[in-house]
Amino acid sequence: MSTQNTFMNEALQEAKHAFEQGEVPVGAVVVRNNEIIARASNKIITLKDPTAHAEVIAIREAAKSLGNERLIDCDLYVTLEPCAMCAGAISLARVRSVVFGALDSKGGGVIHGPRFFEQETCHHRPHVESGVLAQECGQLLKTFFQNLRQKKRDKI
Repeated sequence: MSTQNTFMNEALQEAKHAFEQGEVPVGAVVVRNNEIIARASNKIITLKDPTAHAEVIAIREAAKSLGNERLIDCDLYVTLEPCAMCAGAISLARVRSVVFGALDSKGGGVIHGPRFFEQETCHHRPHVESGVLAQECGQLLKTFFQNLRQKKRDKI
């Protein structure tokens, strides 16, 4: 198994934890020197915080762990294409690279939507790779939203 797959599997474990908590199943890990220094899952509902995306929480934890707001030698693995807010946080933290699984045609901010890292005003552009374990990452999200729609239908 490749190193990228290993770390994406760790992010998937975080996403599964979010799924179990009723959160949109997105997980993230921050890696430095081939070691996970932070991990997180979405906690928007749990924390009643619209900014509690897995990426933002993982970046905060990594910065705290390192005692530095700059994550210049860190890589972020996340199960879903980051939104514009998360892309902004990634840029501000100077994350070296972003590796993500599933594409997000509606809410993505890297390959879709505003394409944050391509903007003239973006101060730092990390290396970006997409599609790592995309099938597994996408299936977890698909199952979550199918279940959510079914619960809504059952209420009617």
